[in-house]
Amino acid sequence: MSPEYAMQGLFSVKSDVYSFGILVLEMISGRKNNSYYQEHQLAWNLWKQDKALTIVDSSLGGSFDAREVLLCIHVGILCVQELATDRPTMTDVAFMFSNLETMLPSPNQPAFIFRELNHVRESTPASARGGVVSVDDDTITLVHAR
Repeated sequence: MSPEYAMQGLFSVKSDVYSFGILVLEMISGRKNNSYYQEHQLAWNLWKQDKALTIVDSSLGGSFDAREVLLCIHVGILCVQELATDRPTMTDVAFMFSNLETMLPSPNQPAFIFRELNHVRESTPASARGGVVSVDDDTITLVHAR
């Protein structure tokens, strides 16, 4: 679910682009994007460290074209950028995939990066902390029925 829809109920064609980016990153990594440490966060951190290929599903072994996989990761990260206006359109995505020689823009930070996690937040689930997860200066409260 795109951040603008999750936080403000706004839906657009860029929401679909966000979802597509998540699917691309899930397919490359072989893992679902449902954990506290989201797949796009991992991809973003590895991308910044020039280690993006380490996210590739180990079951592939070495049987993939590294240049094509890096392109997929790059496009996936472009699709999950925090601001919808920064994300490409699906037409742009199709062009990027069909033109391997095209210079792609540098991605901005993906949505929902937990920027200042301390040790307690990393090791303690939100439910054990009263359902509160801090994201920058904002707070998200998870409400549980009795």
